[in-house]
Amino acid sequence: MIVITGPTGQIGSQLLARLMQGEEPIRVIARDPAKLPPDARGCVEIVQGSYEEPETVARAFEGADCVFWLISGDPAAESAQAAFVDRSRPTAEAVRQCGVKHVVTVSALGRDWPGEAGHATASIRMDDMFAATGASLRALACPSLMDNTLRQLGQIRDHGVFYGAGPAAFRTPYLATCDIAAAAAELLQDRSWSGAATLPLLGPQDISFDDQARIMSQVLGKPVAFREISLEDLRSMMTGQGASQGMTQAMIDMITAKIEGLDLMIPRSPQNTTPTSFRTWCEMVLKPAIEREAAAS
Repeated sequence: MIVITGPTGQIGSQLLARLMQGEEPIRVIARDPAKLPPDARGCVEIVQGSYEEPETVARAFEGADCVFWLISGDPAAESAQAAFVDRSRPTAEAVRQCGVKHVVTVSALGRDWPGEAGHATASIRMDDMFAATGASLRALACPSLMDNTLRQLGQIRDHGVFYGAGPAAFRTPYLATCDIAAAAAELLQDRSWSGAATLPLLGPQDISFDDQARIMSQVLGKPVAFREISLEDLRSMMTGQGASQGMTQAMIDMITAKIEGLDLMIPRSPQNTTPTSFRTWCEMVLKPAIEREAAAS
């Protein structure tokens, strides 16, 4: 039995689609089962509720062999520690109590980073908490995600511009969520691994904001430009949208660490290089999303 958290999110939904092609029973934790794909509702076991509720995760993990754990950083949380570590405690305790043997998490690069890195640091502490349960752990350590660009869909579509906090020409790894789902599916279906380890996923190449603007322009057939914003502008934007001071500072700490080289610490290798390029992602995800938005407006 495989248990999937976040089955309606970007990564979880893609993972669920992959695992449904196999024969192993699947159980999902869903706040709103109606958001699951219709074909999933008929062939997976659904535990309705929140994974912050100890009774929900205990019920979901009963008899399970492995768990896929993905938690998003609640912007209203007091801190990154509260958002990632504290909110994961009921799940870690249920892993221990139910005797779950394998856990796959979605985490961040930067385990050996010497300073504070906000969300990344908290994600790694979360991994350590799961490793301490006695279950075998594989933490999928991710850099920045290509799919986060979708948050600026309207700006790209209507104004041909996107924003970021960082130098325009600075090249760093970017990863597509479909490659995270593929790596997680492989681990969950072939559980011959043991112990605790981090598996970096670095995308196919390092790219800059300028590279992204050029590729988006080519794929979308119209000019797209990058505009750098300061970290203080980012702070004002986040707090204006309701993020807590603690989570805002954690985001700034993480971006600062990324600019200083956090995502470049791991040498690229065939084992940590994933296949989906930014151009392919734009063709498969960004362009169709913009076309859907235009058709709906």
